[in-house]
Amino acid sequence: MNLFYLRYFVTLARVKHYTRAAEQLCITQPSLSHAISQLENELGVPLFEKSGRNTTLTRFGEEFLVCAEHTLSTLDAGVSSIRKSARGEGLIRLGFLRTLGVEFIPRLAAGFLKKNAELDIHFTFHTGVTQHLLEGLAARKYDLIFCSEPLEKENLTVIPIQKQDLVLITPKDHPLASRNDIDLEETLLYPHIFFDKSSGIRNVVDRMFSQIGRQPEIAYETEEDQVIAGLVAQKFGIALVPYMDLLLKLDVKILSIRSPSCERAIFMINDNRIYMPPAVKRFREFVADGK
Repeated sequence: MNLFYLRYFVTLARVKHYTRAAEQLCITQPSLSHAISQLENELGVPLFEKSGRNTTLTRFGEEFLVCAEHTLSTLDAGVSSIRKSARGEGLIRLGFLRTLGVEFIPRLAAGFLKKNAELDIHFTFHTGVTQHLLEGLAARKYDLIFCSEPLEKENLTVIPIQKQDLVLITPKDHPLASRNDIDLEETLLYPHIFFDKSSGIRNVVDRMFSQIGRQPEIAYETEEDQVIAGLVAQKFGIALVPYMDLLLKLDVKILSIRSPSCERAIFMINDNRIYMPPAVKRFREFVADGK
């Protein structure tokens, strides 16, 4: 069905006069009459009938008008949305580690919106562990994710944007709590709470223990930094975690690690196989330029 004919039909239905409708559409009256005739032939029913000097809808025309207006409204909304996206407006869907949602990601998003105040840009924010974020990126749930370095980088652009220090946390009455810093090897006497293998930071911690050629006793495993900190505060074990302000509010002692080197990088990642809308590309450049 010809889209122009649909618009002609809706205009005529509203104006109820062929000459005036043709003038609004900037076409000739014979062209309008031909378009309506073609529509009626295609549908197999009359859409209009004469009413004095005006033209009114038949009952079939009234029924078809509802469908035509809905179709054109949906199409126009879609066209408007696509054009906004082409101008660099629209939605940016972010996935990130939960700890980054306290300050880092909100600061980036607020700074970007302030810099682009003239554009209609919105964000959605989603948290998860690294593996789940990567799966969401591949499933096109997110435009960009911020997480630990992925083991498999095929089809991904991976940009380091931030480093986080790792610290050892213990209960405040733990034998190590009298210390302010420590070598990793000295922690082997005590059971550890480890990140689950779906967490990207697990690879970082495993590499650290590989450097000293030893592995600790793992008492518990879980996914989230905050959960690990809570378990340590309740004396379930000790743990290596990224430093976060939450630790200052818990009943734990924070020790720096002298050796080996103890930090993890945070990366901004996008899937090269997926088209990047202009708004997302603009935000990605904003983050990369400020890293």
